[in-house]
Parts: sequence; structure tokens; C-alpha cells
Amino acid sequence: MAEEHKSGFAALIGRPNVGKSTLLNEVLGEKIAIMSDKAQTTRNRIQGVYTEERGQVIFIDTPGIHKPKHRLGDFMTKTAVNTLNEVDMVLFLVDASEGKGRGDEYIIEKLKYAQTPVFLIINKIDQVHPDELLPLIASYQELHAFDEVIPISALHGQNVDTLKEQIFARLEAGPAYYPEDHITDHPERFLIAEMIREKVLHLTREEVPHSIAVEIEQIKERSSSTVYAGAVIVVERKSQKGIIIGRQGSMLKEIGRLAREDIEKLLGTKVFLELWVKVEEDWRNKPKYLREFGYDDEDY
Repeated sequence: MAEEHKSGFAALIGRPNVGKSTLLNEVLGEKIAIMSDKAQTTRNRIQGVYTEERGQVIFIDTPGIHKPKHRLGDFMTKTAVNTLNEVDMVLFLVDASEGKGRGDEYIIEKLKYAQTPVFLIINKIDQVHPDELLPLIASYQELHAFDEVIPISALHGQNVDTLKEQIFARLEAGPAYYPEDHITDHPERFLIAEMIREKVLHLTREEVPHSIAVEIEQIKERSSSTVYAGAVIVVERKSQKGIIIGRQGSMLKEIGRLAREDIEKLLGTKVFLELWVKVEEDWRNKPKYLREFGYDDEDY
């Protein structure tokens, strides 16, 4: 007798830079969420679909919860918190190398209102001595009765299979919401913009990353084997524009080269990528630009 098919939605929630996107990419085996060592990398809810014989799990990678400093930050935090009411389980990720912080305690207060199972996922265990784990876990369990506690290393895939086992153990019978070969509900335009933004995060200095957005202006087939993509990198200050362009355009060329490699893997074809940079002062506090760039908070 075949096992019943299970399905459900799981939210990845936690402070900025705890490894939510890394875990999502590791589970899916493909890169759909951008990764960076800079906090607040994820701005929208990235939906990833994991399908196997046992069933289907739709993962929602939320923006890192933090104290907002502008309207964009407020949108990001509301997006993450509101996700708690829309899923079948919550995966609360923490960074083993940093220990418990005020941000974790703030999130745990929100988790107390969750009506679904909450897993405590201790990530980055490869960066700490095993003897440090039990006291760390105990410090979190003092604040909340988690349904499961699973130490992992998302970067190296350690214990990720155990996490999958526990997720399926908690899911109820349900249909497949997406086809087997479907890994995300985001359109190609969104993924291409995120890939470009990731390269800016990797290559530019600290004063640039959180004040950039990427807007895809055009994607079209040039021939049977080539796709053209045109995108604008938006910054808040002229000095940031100079940093992204670089000396004689060197930085912009490197951003384009690295992004093109990822985009070609995504599309399975050669890509001609053209990038521009423009300044929109204080765009993170202007509803007009937040809507244009996909950070629309009207529903929140």
C-alpha cells in the first residue's frame, strides 16, 4: 500500500543573515534565493517548492526580522511576521556562532502566537564546538517550547535530511500544489533581478548594498540561442553610482559578468546582459518606488 501524499507550507524565519536563503537553496538543490554575508539580503518572500515521493513542501523564505529604519525595512519586517499566520509550520533559524540575541527574543515573542508547529533550527554548527550546542539549545528552550530542535549546517548540508524527515512527519495528507519540476513561483524577471542584486552585494562596499534595487526593463529573444536582458541598478546617492560603475566601468562589468553566468544557468541559453545605473534619492522611503520595485506594502 502506497504511503499517503503529504503537502504543506513551511516558513523560514529568523534574524538577518542566519542562513535562511542558504538552507532554501540547499533543500531545493538549486539557487533561487540570493546569498550574501551582508544582513537583510532577502527583501521579498521567496517561495521554493520541494517535491519528492513523500509529498511536496512549499518553503517561504522571509526577510530577516529587524528593527526598521525606513519604509522598506518596515515592509520587510511586516512581511516576515505576517507569514506566521499563513503556513503549516514555522522553521525558526538561529546562528550558532552568534548565540542568542535580543532579535531572537523579539521573534520568539511573535512565535508564541503561532498556531502551528515551530521548529528551532540551530544553523552554522560547523562554526562552533559541539560542547557549546547543548547550553545554546537550553537557552532557547527556556523561552519557548519548540516542537523540534534540529542543529544543522545549511552551507554543508549537515542534518538537512533529518530536517526534511521531521517536516514530513508533521505534515498532513494533501495534494501537490505545483508540478514536480516546479521549484519556485517567482517569474524569471524576479530571479534575474535578484541574481544581479546578489552580485552587487558581493562586490561593493558596505555603504551600497541596502540602498540598491534592480529593475528589469526588457527581456527578449535575440535569436534561437541568445536572450537579451536589460536592467537598471537603482541607488540613492551619486557617490554610490560611482562605486557601482567603478573605474572605467570595471565594477559594473564584473557585476554583469558574474550575473550573466547565473542567468545563463537559469535560462539554459546564452545571455547578452546590459546594465545601467541611476540615482533615485531616498527611494526606500517613497511608496511610489517601493511599488515599482516590488516592495508594495498596501496589504500590510
